[in-house]
Amino acid sequence: MPATPLFYRCAVALARGLLPLYARWDKKAENGLRGRVGVLRRLREWSAVSRDPARPLLWMHAPSVGEGHQAEVVLQSLRAAHPEWQIAYTYFSPSAESLSQRQPADIADYLPWDRRADVEAALDALRPTAIVFSKLDLWPELATRAHARGTAIGIIAATVSPVSGRLRWPVRAALRPGYEVVDAAGAVSREDAERLVLLGTAPSHIEVTGDPRYDSVMDRLRASAGAHAALVQGAPTMVAGSTWEADEDILLPAFRAVRAARPDARLILVPHEPTAEHLARVEAMARTLELPAPTRLGEPGTPSPFLLVDRVGLLAGLYAGAAIAYVGGGFGTAGLHSVVEPAACGVVVLFGPKWAGNRDAGVLLARRAAIVVSSEFPDWLDLDAGATHAGANPLAALWLALLRNSAHAAAAGLRGLEVVEAGLGAAARSAGLVERLMQGARVNVP
Repeated sequence: MPATPLFYRCAVALARGLLPLYARWDKKAENGLRGRVGVLRRLREWSAVSRDPARPLLWMHAPSVGEGHQAEVVLQSLRAAHPEWQIAYTYFSPSAESLSQRQPADIADYLPWDRRADVEAALDALRPTAIVFSKLDLWPELATRAHARGTAIGIIAATVSPVSGRLRWPVRAALRPGYEVVDAAGAVSREDAERLVLLGTAPSHIEVTGDPRYDSVMDRLRASAGAHAALVQGAPTMVAGSTWEADEDILLPAFRAVRAARPDARLILVPHEPTAEHLARVEAMARTLELPAPTRLGEPGTPSPFLLVDRVGLLAGLYAGAAIAYVGGGFGTAGLHSVVEPAACGVVVLFGPKWAGNRDAGVLLARRAAIVVSSEFPDWLDLDAGATHAGANPLAALWLALLRNSAHAAAAGLRGLEVVEAGLGAAARSAGLVERLMQGARVNVP
């Protein structure tokens, strides 16, 4: 029976021991530590009152918000089709806490630490029929201990970046036992399926089901249709979403150069983490660059040329109606954020050069629906119009060229929308995989 190696268990213990020290300087880590206090007690209390051992229980784990959206659209389908099931939902990142509360689950909470005692206690409380991981956040201690009890193990929306650290030693060896016990995995693409095999999952246990993120994005766009239209209408607007400091160091000087040629251009900036400190930094930078003072949502007056969004949950709706979308994470170390939302809105997408780990970005680039901000410009876009005022700023040059060649920008956006539409249906296929997993699970051993 596969089991986690000793060095993995030691690494988890060491990381858990050092985390309180790290949390002194990292607010997210501090919130994660605080949120996990009492999680096993909460699971036991729920179980004592609400767990019906006669009903199957699906345990879905999604680490953060993006994976949570992928899981949500699948869980909605399963909840409607199988009201007899009980559903537990766990997450890892504090950023997913609010999303977890709207999941169609009987209980939602933080994932306990991947230590044997914690895992055994959680399994004793929930007694799951199957555990399904969304995307790739598979925890080997949980997977192997659950498998030993007869619980089925699955993955949906599985994608393995070719540059993922999971593929390299020693991480690959540490995680391999968990992937070896996977009974069913729905991969996003054939290439992802091949890399799952490298991690240890049996080829016969893998099928290509696609990415339910596309279904999730479309559902959310339909629900928010027109909700923020007034913020985007009236002027050619770039919506820059999920930005970090490294993105803003590129965006704001580019905006200054663009406004020198196009005073009607607008920028809506949506930081990934709109903390007071982050927002203050953007405002100070705008003053230094002599940009229009950024306004906040809800402030009175005419639409501002520079809107700084100080809350989360609005981004997908803001992309609709934009002339250009910029997605953050491609200039720093955070990793490129989701490019699917702007593509689903039919908007051409720009992002920084560090995109190699993002499959969707590669697909959009191949379909000429996205552009990397760099000194190499796409041959399908006339940049002459942007060169005069942009100087040596490649983002400003792209920005101006797209505003001038609006037909080219619109055509690129349409190609992106076609990519998203071609991917619809993955949620239903993923739900079918989970149904088969639940039906084929062995009897759970208490």
